[in-house]
Order: sequence, then C-alpha cells, then structure tokens
Amino acid sequence: MKTIDELLAEGVTGKRVFVRADLNVPLSGTTITDDGRIRAVQPTVEKLAAAGARVIVASHLGRPKGAPDPAFSLAPAAARLGELIGADVAFATETVGESARATVAALTDGRVAVIENLRFNPGETSKDDAERGEFADQLAELADVYVGDGFGAVHRKHASVFDLPARLPHAAGDLIATEVGVLKKLTENVERPYAVVLGGSKVSDKLGVIDHLLERADRILIGGGMAYTFLKAQGHEVGSSLLQEDQIPAVLEYLKRAEDKGVEFVLPVDVVVCEQFPDLKAKAPTEHRTVPADAIPAGFMGLDNGPETNKLYASKLADAVTVFWNGPMGVFEHPDYAEGTRAVAQALVDSEGFSVVGGGDSAAAVRILGFDENAFGHISTGGGASLEYLEGKTLPGLAALED
Repeated sequence: MKTIDELLAEGVTGKRVFVRADLNVPLSGTTITDDGRIRAVQPTVEKLAAAGARVIVASHLGRPKGAPDPAFSLAPAAARLGELIGADVAFATETVGESARATVAALTDGRVAVIENLRFNPGETSKDDAERGEFADQLAELADVYVGDGFGAVHRKHASVFDLPARLPHAAGDLIATEVGVLKKLTENVERPYAVVLGGSKVSDKLGVIDHLLERADRILIGGGMAYTFLKAQGHEVGSSLLQEDQIPAVLEYLKRAEDKGVEFVLPVDVVVCEQFPDLKAKAPTEHRTVPADAIPAGFMGLDNGPETNKLYASKLADAVTVFWNGPMGVFEHPDYAEGTRAVAQALVDSEGFSVVGGGDSAAAVRILGFDENAFGHISTGGGASLEYLEGKTLPGLAALED
C-alpha cells in the first residue's frame, strides 16, 4: 500500500485530502475523557496540513442508528483536534449535505475541517452494497485524495473505510502503517518467549484469537470475566461470577490443544470477590475479600485477580521477549478491583521485551491508572481490529488501501 510520504512526494498542495480517522473517543456529556485516538491521528493531519493540503477529517463516534443524534456529535473531537494542532478546525454539521460542501469549499491550503459523524448517514454501515456505494459516491465528491488512518475501524466493511478508497487515489496514514508494522511483529517471525494476556468480560469475544494464538504463543494468561468460564471448565465453582456455560466445550478443547502443543495456559489462583457489582460512578469502598480461585463462595462474584495471581502473572511475563495484552483483568474502573490490571501493566513496564497493549479497555486502563504510554512498546488504537488481525482475518479497510 502507498504510504503518506509517497503521497506527499507527489504533491498535495491545494488538494482536498479526505482523512478517515478514528475519533471514536469516550465522552461524558460533551467532555472527552480519553483523547488518545485524536492524538494518534494528529501527526498525519499535521503532516498533510504542513504540505498545503486542504484536510477533511471524518470519523464515526458511538453507535447512532443512521440518523443525527446530538449525543454522538463529533463537535467535541473537532474542538480537541484544533487544540492539539494549534489551529482553528472548521466543523461541518452534516456528513455530505450543504454544510459539509460549504465547509470544504471554504478551506484554504493548509487548513483542516472535520465533518459530522459518518454514522449519522445509514449508508455508512449498510450491508447493502448499493446503498453503501451511494454514500461513498457522495463522500468522494468532497475530496481529491483519500488517506486511511482510522485503524480502529479497518475491520469494518463500511462506506468510508472500504468503498471510498476505491473511488479516489489513496494511501495509508502514519498510524495505520505503524499499527500494521507492530502486528506483523506479533505474527511473523515472533521473538520468543511470546506471552499473550487476554482479559475482558466474554470468552466468546476471544475464541478466534485464542484459536490462532495456540499455533504461535508460548504462554497464554487469562483474566477478567472470561477467566470464570475457564475455571468452571476445570470443575471449579464460580459463585455468581460472569459465566458463559455454552462456551465450556470450546474452552475444554482449547485447554486440551494447548497441553498437546506445549502452550502454557495460566489461570488465576486467587480472586477478589464481592456479593454485588460495585457502583462505578460513586466508586465508594466495597466489602470484598480475596479467596482461592477454586473456592469462590456461593453468591459472590469474582471481580479481579488476587495478589498471588498478580505475582504469578508478573513472573510469567518477566522473561517474555514479546507480549500482547488485550482486555483488563478486572473491573479496573473501581479502585477496589483495579490491582490485577495494574499488575499486568506494571509487569509490561518492567519487562525488557516488546510489549503491545491491544487497544480498547486495555488502552483506556493504562491511561486511567496513570501509566506513561511511552513505557510500552506500542498502545494500539483498535482493539477489535487488532484481534481480528491476530485471528488471521482479512481486514476490509486494509485490503482497500492495497494497490
């Protein structure tokens, strides 16, 4: 795929460059609580603007149902992008309507605009090729060149990700180039020992990546809500912990395959439990206790790894040369249940190996818990995209950028 530097060498002064970014940031009202994805696309936007391009930044935010919804407006993201690049950023209140056309027409060389949430138009996410294509045609009228830099969306066959690049000269932005380069380190000629840490709530979300990694990883550490399905599969009672009983046969199969292939599966040995799920807004102290992972009392739910598990996981990561981590170890948003996630993050910081934090809640946890992002080898902007890449799937947004 063509790089942005190759595009710049051809000249972009005066050209309208459509940048498909990922500005899908978490919001509390209109306040951005984590601007990591905006900062991730900032270098591409600045590079294009400095070269004299008229930059049109587009993205989705949240899951509006194909119609305008003020709760999902990109206006706060546009304002934050302007603060980061130190320049006024124009904002179009539509995706392809009169406001979008007028805003783009008013751009001068080196200036930047953001158009409203792409998912306000049903054509963006439509499964109908014709409807999606019609929206892509409308977007194409706004621009001369396309730059794909929204890694968090490349696993979606959406109009702005898959169909639009086919209608315009296109190139990959710096963020996508970086993300793909990192993922290749996790899939091609991996330096060993290779350890993978998987957390999050549901086993079903991770089955594909576990299946693929059983052929590649040396050890797989399991935490978060998904751990309790593994513990149940081993015959342990898990109280009222999150459980996907229908996934137990698949889990048993993976445990057997791991044993046959010599892949070490590491599960919690102790967990922090509580009788009810905590209030994540109030964050008031809760009554909780630590129990062995094979002795969770009836009526109690596991919400975090215990201290012995934290020590165990740190020891399993200490000598790893390559580490991929996706998914928190517990309900890290509450201070009583954040230590498991903090321990994994600290183990990656302490490791001399190459560590990749696989986007999503893991990336948010790193920032919320106060870690220096530069202490990790790479923090991905796309959790779902990273997982699907590691599953060996073809990602539509990457395929569309290939010449």
